[in-house]
Amino acid sequence: MNRMLSIAWKEMIQARRDRLTMGMMFGIPIIQLLLFGYAINTDVRNIATVVYDQDHSAESRGFVRRMEATGFYSVVGHVDSYEQIGVAMRSREAMVALVVPPRFGAEVEAGRRSQLQLVVDGSDPQVVASATNTALSLASARSSDLSVERLQRLGQPVAVASQLIAMEPATWYNPDLRTAVFIVPGLVGVILTMTLVMFTAMAIARERERGTLEQLIVSPIRSMELTVGKIVPYIGVGYVQMTLILLVGSWVFDVPIVGSVGLLYLLSVFFIAASLAIGLFFSTLAKTQQQAMQMSFFFLLPNILLSGFMFPWEAMPAPARWLSTILPLTHYLRVIRGIVLKGASFAELRAELIWLAGLTLILIVVVSMRFQKKLD
Repeated sequence: MNRMLSIAWKEMIQARRDRLTMGMMFGIPIIQLLLFGYAINTDVRNIATVVYDQDHSAESRGFVRRMEATGFYSVVGHVDSYEQIGVAMRSREAMVALVVPPRFGAEVEAGRRSQLQLVVDGSDPQVVASATNTALSLASARSSDLSVERLQRLGQPVAVASQLIAMEPATWYNPDLRTAVFIVPGLVGVILTMTLVMFTAMAIARERERGTLEQLIVSPIRSMELTVGKIVPYIGVGYVQMTLILLVGSWVFDVPIVGSVGLLYLLSVFFIAASLAIGLFFSTLAKTQQQAMQMSFFFLLPNILLSGFMFPWEAMPAPARWLSTILPLTHYLRVIRGIVLKGASFAELRAELIWLAGLTLILIVVVSMRFQKKLD
């Protein structure tokens, strides 16, 4: 018993001397609890919405104001065609569109039934449910108010209210609301992040443990060349993993690939390189491979939970959304879901490409500077 207690005491002393491990031991649970408890929210509000108003009446404008007043919709613009609705959804400028038919106000005023349409981006089922249910309830409530007002104006007794406004939901890009169609493209980014970050997280730490880091120090290689050289071999690995996931997703889960595969592979290089650079950054901070692995695991959970893979990005509070913009996975999920599910074009994904390219460049420069410090 004494021998076992001695070993246990020795382990505690060793752990206490490792400040990085101690920090992770107590800091990670607190940080993650505060971060995720604050950021994770399944109640989707402020959904970006565009309006296709073919009536331009007081009643149509009033209905739009009532939608905004619920807090579930945030009108970000007006469009003039279904084609413009598609462009807005593929570029993620909007997730919902309200379509108002011609003569909507006149039909309602005359006591005749009129039908609105709610177009919803089906690439996120949670957004579909929240947006559709709220719109149906709003249309029903407005119909009741209009019926009562009309009967009172005509001096007739108030009876059962008629349904003057009907709301027709239309789900685009995933009309069957199949979970696999939403999850599988996102898994490409999640799996690539998990594997690629860990591949390179141990790269420099492994060199240090094996005693080969000194050879790199005395060699004429520049820090930027070392960084890029560590990344390049794994880019091919990333493409192989990506291809396997897409093939299995298509064969087993029947996930369609609507857009250009070539465009997807072209834009993916920035995400793959960014993930590898993040792993290298952890490698420059860690003294051992174990510490590098711990940092990788600490990074993976925020990546998955804040990127919009599992929970609606629109439901997060503003500070959490700002934080998520520095995560490459957030932008890559929009790229891969936009191409695979919506057939998005290069122009519609330009903003995400700029983010990914910028993050990749910054990460490579930071890693190069970190390694240069170690040389000094």
